[in-house]
Formats: sequence, C-alpha cells, structure tokens
Amino acid sequence: MPAQPPSTLPPFDPSDPLGLDDLLTDEDRAVRGTVRRWAADRVLPHIADWYERGELPGIRELARELGSLGALGMSLTGYGCAGASAVQYGLACLELEAADSGIRSLVSVQGSLAMYAIWRFGSKEQKQEWLPRMAAGEVIGCFGLTEPDHGSDPAGMRTHARKDGTDWVLTGRKMWITNGSVAGVAVVWARTDDGIRGFVVPTDTPGFSAPEITRKWSLRASVTSELVLDEVRLPADAVLPEVTGLRGPLHCLSHARYGIVWGAMGAARSCFEAALEYAGTREQFGKPIGGFQLTQAKLADMAVELHKGILLAHHLGRRLDAGKLRPEQISFGKLNNVREAIEICRTARTILGANGISLEYPVMRHATNLESVLTYEGTVEMHQLVLGKALTGLDAFR
Repeated sequence: MPAQPPSTLPPFDPSDPLGLDDLLTDEDRAVRGTVRRWAADRVLPHIADWYERGELPGIRELARELGSLGALGMSLTGYGCAGASAVQYGLACLELEAADSGIRSLVSVQGSLAMYAIWRFGSKEQKQEWLPRMAAGEVIGCFGLTEPDHGSDPAGMRTHARKDGTDWVLTGRKMWITNGSVAGVAVVWARTDDGIRGFVVPTDTPGFSAPEITRKWSLRASVTSELVLDEVRLPADAVLPEVTGLRGPLHCLSHARYGIVWGAMGAARSCFEAALEYAGTREQFGKPIGGFQLTQAKLADMAVELHKGILLAHHLGRRLDAGKLRPEQISFGKLNNVREAIEICRTARTILGANGISLEYPVMRHATNLESVLTYEGTVEMHQLVLGKALTGLDAFR
C-alpha cells in the first residue's frame, strides 16, 4: 500500500501519540468524559489536602455521587448496576486513579470485590437486599480476605466459622481492609469444616468491629481498617451459597486486578502530564529543560511505557468483554502496568527536581500510592510466579 501523503495524516497528539482514541466508541468516550469531569470537580481541588491530613472526608457523600454516576458495580448487570462494558469500567478506573489511587480503591473494593462477590456467588435474597443499595452508594462494602499473618497465602487463613445450631459463629481478624470502618456490609472469607466459605456480614452485628489503620505513608486519602470478628453470630442464610474454597475470593480478586491494570495508567498519566508541562516552562541554562536531550529522552521513554500500558489494558478489556480473558493474562497486565507506572512516577520526579516532592504537584503522592498498589491484589512476586507456572507448567509457589 502506498504511503499516505503527509498532508492527509491527522496531526500528532502528545496526549494520545498512538491514536488509541480511535479504538473507543462514542459511548466509551462519554463514560470517560463523565468520570473525568467528576474527578476534576470533586477530587482534584481537595486531594492534596486530604492526602496531607491522611483522611477522606465525606466518603459517604462521595460514594453516593459515584453511585449516581453508575460507577459502583459498573460492569455488573441488574440490581441497579450500570451493565457497562469491561473497557468502559477500565476507562473509569483510569480516570479515578489519575485523581488518586484511594478514590479508585474505594470504587474497586465496592464494585469488583464486595458487590461482585454477592452478585457472582450470592443468593437471590442476598443480591436483592444489598446490591441495589450498594450500586447507589447508599451502603459501602468491604472485602475481608487478607489477615495479619496471611497475605499472599490466603489458604492459611485463621478466621473460622463454626456451626451453632442453624447459626454461623465467626471469629478472627482481617487486615488492610479498604472501606472497613465506613462499611455497612462486609464480605468475609472464613475457614469452615467444609472448606473456605464467604459470609455476608452486616457491620452492625454484635462482635464486629473495624478499627481504622492510621500512620500510613501511602493511600492516605483512603479508609483502611482492621476487621475484628469476636464470636459474630450470623443466620444460616448469611453464607454465600454458590461457592466453596479459594476459587471464590480468587475469582473476585481477578475482577479487581483488572481494574488496577487500567487504574495504574491513570496515576502514570497524571505524573507524565505534570512532567511534560513542567519541562516546557522550567528554564535552566537559558532555555526550557524540555529542550535538552536528556529530558526529552526521559519524556519519550515515559510516553512509550504509558501508552503501551494503556494499549495492553484495552486489549485485556476487549478479551474480558468477549469472555476470553484468563487470570494469567490479568497477572500479565497487573505486573507490567503497576511496575511501569511506578517507574514513570519516579522519572517524572527527577524532571521536577525538588518540586517533585511537593504536594503542589501530584507526582510524589502518586508514587507513594503506587507502592501500595504494587503490593495489594497480588505482589510482584506472586504475579511473576503465576506467569512462570503458566509458561513452564511447573508450580514454584512452594
């Protein structure tokens, strides 16, 4: 095919150097625009202050606003959920995390973990009771899997549930639980005589408490808690009936990890944009630093990894929409995109110099947040071993 004359080519867009917008539908762009405008109006003017104070004030109001946008349980169907495509949900995650990882975490835990567990494995009654209110943001949910001594190895969990007549009685502790102390319902995974089971636990049940974890240097604008279950008595119908074993929580985690594949690129985009703008205005040795070769090399490398990551996320989203996305492929995306996002943030910090550590710019905030994102929903090492097993057929976890 002959080359197109240069005059007929579209102009180069520094914000979309690969022309990835061509892959999106009008509806995709509308979803992205709605979430971007909400984040610009409700989060960006305040996030530096929230981060510095280590709190997320008005979280219940924010949840209701996100519910009105259709962002909670966004890709689920029925029960007041938006029924959006996987790509549209990913675009929303990218825009939310471009504002702050804590905001995306709020949405991800609500929709991809707590709501998804009930939607996928719950009874009809459980779905009807909880999902419409959670989709509207009237009830915030949390997901209790990780324990103080069992993170990457959830099979070793100590939280247990015993039968007492027709009731279940739960005892144990969960750690690093997003939304925990503001949640109205918790999905808690516990060991039983029949294997690991999930339980829908109203947080006003006697014996349930959720002390907030403070003194964090990452995800500071996010509610993180411990869950304490001290002989929490639940009726027989509190158990999720459609799953037994680790397959249940791991299936939920795959759903959440997919959102992270997109979200990490939002944090990276925010840092890249800050660095690009700064390089065009900051002068040294008589000209903008963007005019020096070393700075341009950094910007070029950042742009390459950023947009490769977005392209990867889009590809995985299309596979998920087609029902073809495997857990190993989600591990591929989570491993690559979070790792590259952190490197983009660190490189952006070098371009901003001393200003890069100031909350006047988003770079250090995103970099510290991504240190948590790198670890949760599967550490680097766990995803490397998932891929290693898939590539070799040999299990190296133990």
